[in-house]
Amino acid sequence: MPKRRDVVCISSIDWDFIWQGHQEIMSTLADEGHRVLFVENTGVRAPRVRDLPRVGQRIRNWWRGTKGFREERPNLFVYSPLLLPLPYSRIARAVNRFLLGRALRRWMRATGFYQPIVWTFLPTPIALDVIAAIDPALTIYYCIDDLAASSPGARRIVSSEQRLFKQADLVFVTSEKLRERAARISQHVHVFPFGVNFERFDRVRHAGDPPPADLDALERPVVGYLGGLHQWVDQELIVGVASRMPDVTFALVGPAQTDVSALQRCPNVRLLGQRPHDAVPAYVKGFDVGIVPYRVAEYTLNVYPTKLNEYLVMGIPVVATDLPEIRRFNAQHGQLVEVAAGSEAFSNAIRRALNDSSPPDVERRVAAAHANSWQSRIAAMNGLIDEALTRRAASSQRWDETLRRVYRETRTHAAQVVLALVALYLVVFYTNLVWWAAAPLRVTAPLAPADAIVVFAGGVGESGKAGGGTQERVQRAIDVYKAGHARHLILSSGYVYSFPEAEVMRSAAVDQGVPPAAILLEQRSTDTYQNVAFVHDILREQGWSSVLLVSSPYHMRRALLVWHKAAPGIRVIPTPPLRSQFYDHVRGASLDQIEAVVHEYVAILVYWTRGWI
Repeated sequence: MPKRRDVVCISSIDWDFIWQGHQEIMSTLADEGHRVLFVENTGVRAPRVRDLPRVGQRIRNWWRGTKGFREERPNLFVYSPLLLPLPYSRIARAVNRFLLGRALRRWMRATGFYQPIVWTFLPTPIALDVIAAIDPALTIYYCIDDLAASSPGARRIVSSEQRLFKQADLVFVTSEKLRERAARISQHVHVFPFGVNFERFDRVRHAGDPPPADLDALERPVVGYLGGLHQWVDQELIVGVASRMPDVTFALVGPAQTDVSALQRCPNVRLLGQRPHDAVPAYVKGFDVGIVPYRVAEYTLNVYPTKLNEYLVMGIPVVATDLPEIRRFNAQHGQLVEVAAGSEAFSNAIRRALNDSSPPDVERRVAAAHANSWQSRIAAMNGLIDEALTRRAASSQRWDETLRRVYRETRTHAAQVVLALVALYLVVFYTNLVWWAAAPLRVTAPLAPADAIVVFAGGVGESGKAGGGTQERVQRAIDVYKAGHARHLILSSGYVYSFPEAEVMRSAAVDQGVPPAAILLEQRSTDTYQNVAFVHDILREQGWSSVLLVSSPYHMRRALLVWHKAAPGIRVIPTPPLRSQFYDHVRGASLDQIEAVVHEYVAILVYWTRGWI
């Protein structure tokens, strides 16, 4: 791409994850003067409990930037989107399409990104939606894994990947099996296994620096593994080999992405953890042998191990399990990699490799790595991209076709907005989301003896109608009084509708057998703060210090906060009605109920600003 281009990368990993081809390619393009937006992983499956740390990291990444966008280095920007983590839900997809499309379009307008090249590592439905929203000059799909085989939750990706194979202007793949699968649909498939930054590794190889201190301290010889300790690493094989070779130290450099307790128990296995990207060449240089101990499974049959060339560029021998891409590599470059299956054969292969350091063999390995450098890979990719852009320019659409496309996109955008609104309506009115959000407002406690029962009457209450909720509150107070938990009632309300509300409550209590002498009225208050303040005056006069507070269930939090601020010496026991007709529900909430919940949260904020809580 000699001309400066804008590139939107839809990545299958985050920028701060283990350094792989995603970061290598995009940082190289940025160094060449192209502008790159790196969109971090939006997921191929629904999250699990073990993914919570990654969710937390995504939120932190979002806060690091401006609305999720940050400039990582010159010409390279990173976007950490916050989306609903359900990649195959239609409702979630509609919401995500709206959120992600709007964010990208706004950022592109702000930075002048117009008709960029989209380079996606993800074939998910949301990736297709982003491509449609951006209207790219060219679409590239770099298929580096059989994602459908990576986990049961990702198997639904097949249909969207087939659409992407058909839609993409260029399809790059990392293995022959991936090429065969893509070629059934696309005529523009090219094999590009992940490469190695040859110059960076080669500088370290020729430097005289000692290995990193933690690696240098290990007993020699050292057999090393570089990369994440994920589910495809054959831990059973490593344990078996380590037990057969007690005189050898096995150094595993990379983050633990699954349970590694079996490896931790091996006395000659050292888990060094993830190391900075810049330090990786020094660690590889410190290995005597590099290993690729992958399990042979449907997923790994499509994998080209990136670490292979990183080992070879240092001239060290490599032992690997029997993967198709390892066999293909040996067919292209001679038998450079020892292939073995089972712990005994793998151990024997390592023994042979430890004695295989002749200069000609070292040079053959380095030469093979040089042929697989990222420099040569990206140069070849750029050539194909230029050709594809030329082809598209030669077959550009007529103005009437363009106009029809614009109308289609407008209809699509309108449909997205409608779907998002429908989804929001269904979530709010037909799920328990409102009640989950309202739960902190509701407070209750076991009944206990107190000096008085205090009833905060409703006024217009949560229903917005005079007297709403008053009867059930008075009935709750009467029941508690008859149960003997307190000998006095304090009825608090300054509202008047036809008759003063406090007197109406007293009449209802007297009619049900509460002695008039046991009832005190507070008739000045018109809000919760005044309820507390004026009732507190009565409590001081009577020498009382504890109350059972009866009010609306979802008003109780605000009432308690005011009590704690205005009358901290009073022990308040929240005693809402056992059932509230206004708040009664099975699933979902009415508009009135939503307004009441929102009103309580807003009122708490207002009270806080006034210093009442």
